[in-house]
Amino acid sequence: MASRGLALYLATLLTGLLECIGFAGVLFGWTSLVYVFKEQCYFVEPGEQDCGPRSNATGPPGSKAQDEKFSLIFTLASFMNNFMTFPTGYIFDRFKTTVARLIGIFFYTCATLTIAFTTADSAVLLFLAMPMLAVGGMLFLITNLQIGNLFGKHRSTIITLYNGAFDSSSAVFLIIKLLHERGIKLWASFLFLSACSAWHVGRTFLLMPRGHIPYPLPPNYSYGLCSRFGTGKEEKKAAEPETKELQSKEFVSPKEENSGPGQQQGQEQGQEHRSFRSCVLSRRFVLHVVWLSTIQLWHYFFIGSLNSLLTSLAGSDNVQVSAFTNAFAITQFFGVLCAPWNGLLMDCLKQKYQKEAKKTGSSASAATLCSTVPSLALTSLLCLGFALCASIPVIRLQYVTFILQVISRSFLYGCNAAFLTLAFPSEHFGKLFGLVMALSAVVSLLQFPLFKLSPQNIAVYVSMGLAIFLTLAHPFLVYRECRAEKTKSSVTP
Repeated sequence: MASRGLALYLATLLTGLLECIGFAGVLFGWTSLVYVFKEQCYFVEPGEQDCGPRSNATGPPGSKAQDEKFSLIFTLASFMNNFMTFPTGYIFDRFKTTVARLIGIFFYTCATLTIAFTTADSAVLLFLAMPMLAVGGMLFLITNLQIGNLFGKHRSTIITLYNGAFDSSSAVFLIIKLLHERGIKLWASFLFLSACSAWHVGRTFLLMPRGHIPYPLPPNYSYGLCSRFGTGKEEKKAAEPETKELQSKEFVSPKEENSGPGQQQGQEQGQEHRSFRSCVLSRRFVLHVVWLSTIQLWHYFFIGSLNSLLTSLAGSDNVQVSAFTNAFAITQFFGVLCAPWNGLLMDCLKQKYQKEAKKTGSSASAATLCSTVPSLALTSLLCLGFALCASIPVIRLQYVTFILQVISRSFLYGCNAAFLTLAFPSEHFGKLFGLVMALSAVVSLLQFPLFKLSPQNIAVYVSMGLAIFLTLAHPFLVYRECRAEKTKSSVTP
């Protein structure tokens, strides 16, 4: 049974990684797809039918009106990608894994079929298809993040790995572009993506639980395929109190274990039975929203203004602009390799601090929370270095900017998901994750007025650099909170 369970866990892990890297975040490869759309005369006025591939620094040229429509589609889709995580997170928490995944598969399949059958005459359908693609992909990511619970000590590593895979999936549209250049029609590529929905459905019922994966994991936990061979409802009900007992032990220190039952019950209620409202109104959550929103705003602004920045630094040299644009696109693929390092850091620190907590009798929950502080600070410092390099008008230095950007972005979203799992009760994860992303989506709309001030305006870089520097207050205050909890638990008799 143990070997069968391990094989099931590994199959779930690997297929989930494939799902994230091949489907979840394809929206962010939008630039590659625009090349194909321009070749096929999407959003071209009747008097401007001279389409097709041309020698140009950034691909087939288009009119200003055409570029504005493509920009508007991506703006709407990227906004929905973040904003809709709150309602989708609620669906995941309320209706569990199977229902959430089936809804995601429905949106994703409708989107890919719509793109497959869209032509230049019906290009307006892209305004509907791309947001649906974003929502479906986000549901894939949300339902897969819980797989980290299957591998307790490596939980943060797997969460950040999946977020990195989400970033790297932007390469899928690049592959579609390359296939199109070799004669494979666009509709054929998207029909293949639609056909893959059968695989998503099969994985939903065979390799994923109907409910949520508990943390900590109870012994002999099974789901999906294994649950159809011997695990009935009775075994599931029997495992529930054991899971609750393990959850209480995960956050109870040695001193709390020796305390009376009434005192221990009160401590468990304070830690494990916090309401969703109390989590949202906590200083910890508010500071995390500000931290994520500020860093994400800078990333979105940089990506949106990159072409203008490179054109200015290269003195309108199309060859250089093209070379640096390709270099930036290639670095994005390595997000899946960068993200796990942040998770490894958190997992190692968590184990170290929990061992110290057992020796000193301090709070285990404070030790767990303290393991996120270095990752939060490192992410802010990486983004600050990225902003400083981008503000220096030397084009060769932008290679360093691109490297810092992909590392910072992969750390950002992985650290966000890992922090929410460690800092708040697991039953609220979907709603909290969705609310954080929705609020940060609203803040990301500020990139448009920032862009109107001109990407080369030094005031923009100074103000954003200062705002990023101030995000270091978040890890500092989390550290103070951890110290206060440790001190409180150590003086409690």
